[in-house]
Amino acid sequence: MLTRKFKVTLKKIASLFSVIRGYNIWVIVLAQYLSAIFILAPEKRALAIILDWQLFLIVIASSLTIASGYIINNFYDAKKDLINRPKKAMIDRLVSQETKLKVYFTINFIVAFLMFFISWRAILFFSTYIFLIWFYSHKLKKIFLVGNITASVLAVLPFFGILMYYKNFYEVIFANALFLFLLILIREMIKDLENIEGDLITDYKTIPVVFGEKMAKTIITILTFCTVIPIYFLIEIYDVGYMDSYFYLSMIMLLFFVMLLWKSSSKTEFLKLHFLLKLIIVSGVFCIILIEPSVLIHGKKLISTY
Repeated sequence: MLTRKFKVTLKKIASLFSVIRGYNIWVIVLAQYLSAIFILAPEKRALAIILDWQLFLIVIASSLTIASGYIINNFYDAKKDLINRPKKAMIDRLVSQETKLKVYFTINFIVAFLMFFISWRAILFFSTYIFLIWFYSHKLKKIFLVGNITASVLAVLPFFGILMYYKNFYEVIFANALFLFLLILIREMIKDLENIEGDLITDYKTIPVVFGEKMAKTIITILTFCTVIPIYFLIEIYDVGYMDSYFYLSMIMLLFFVMLLWKSSSKTEFLKLHFLLKLIIVSGVFCIILIEPSVLIHGKKLISTY
């Protein structure tokens, strides 16, 4: 039978898992490896990429940095989350603010230590990344439009860490990055509509707070139609294999998203739009394998020797 102390410990672990959004971390790890195999370093064998210990450390460092980012963001957003997400906030509060800060600094120290084995450039990149996440959570998040753009850039930045590692600056990479950036930016603005009550109380200068819901929907609609630009290049100009079917489907889903957007007015409805965008983003991760599905079908790359 479990003791009371052990139960409390389990609850705190679950709380910390909720704070760092551990359910997102595995998607980030998978996305980085699939991006490396199919997009960032297509000339390398898959097995060589998977067994690359330096890449492994970079992926781990990226995941830990993002986890620490969630912690510091949760630290500064404690008051707002009590209004916008009361149930989640109560779970997150099982771990004290002091403990969160200790875990935050410990994780960042581990990241710096791991990057010591890569290069001084890796240390500089992740130190800058950690600083930017802190600065965003502490200051930039409350600034009109700057917060949304910064959050979107920070979400895409880990992939540029791997890009710098391989030094393969293919144009198709930037088209993919632009598409992902726009999706995340749209999602950030949907979150602003979803959390408008807490933003008003805590003085966050978001688009819905400053200009109102209708203007926010107009800007989101314009950004959604802007995704056609990178999609066009990815389908018509660059070779993305069978992944073009994902981009066609994404256009249909985004059109459906815009239609629902103008019909939505409640927090619950905006939350559904948020999950729809998340579905498009996460499914895009798995659809990366469509660039060259023979890797899974025949395993030629995966079982190739050095």
